[in-house]
Order: sequence, then structure tokens, then C-alpha cells
Amino acid sequence: QVQLVESGGGLVQPGGSLRLSCAASGSIVRLNVMGWYRQAPGKQRELVAAITSGGGTTYQDSVKGRFTISRDNAKNTVYLQMNSLKPEDTAVYYCNLEQLRRIYWGQGTQVTVSS
Repeated sequence: QVQLVESGGGLVQPGGSLRLSCAASGSIVRLNVMGWYRQAPGKQRELVAAITSGGGTTYQDSVKGRFTISRDNAKNTVYLQMNSLKPEDTAVYYCNLEQLRRIYWGQGTQVTVSS
């Protein structure tokens, strides 16, 4: 079994920054993909960014140049540095881990961008 625990959400003004963290524990294999998804009220959950255990990354177009995903394999932790935040980034952000054809989710952390 795998557990994911997110932290770092909160309220920030437009143009501000936040850093999300997600620590994975349990039966983690070396080859996996970790990522961040978000879900705004009334909208479907969408991929924000993902990173492989080898360091390959992918981003949603709307966050390119503003968000950076990274990971520490020794700590089984993934990070999302979010800069130049916009009100439309407001959502619940979920951490995700995919390995051995299974997908695991964190409980989510709220990010609110508002003045």
C-alpha cells in the first residue's frame, strides 16, 4: 500500500508564490511517476505537472514558465513550486503516484489565489 501526504497549500495574493510538497510512504518502487493535479469547483480534475523517477517532466500549458515540479527520490517526495499565481490557479491540488499500473492519490490541499 502507498500513502501520499500533501502540504503547503494556503491563501496567497495574485502574483505570489507557494510551494507544495507531497511525501509518499509505503511500498514505493524505483520506477514511478509522481504528479500534481488540481480540481476547481465545478470543473474536472486536470493534470498540472508530472515527473518521472528519471526526472522527465511535463506541464499543462497554462502553468509553463510559472510552475516547476521537482522530486527527491531518496525521500520519495515531490514538490511543486508555483510562482506568479493567478486567481484561475485556485483549486484543490492533489498529489498522484503511478507505479505498477496502479494510481494513488493524496487527500488534497487547497490553494486560493485572491486579493
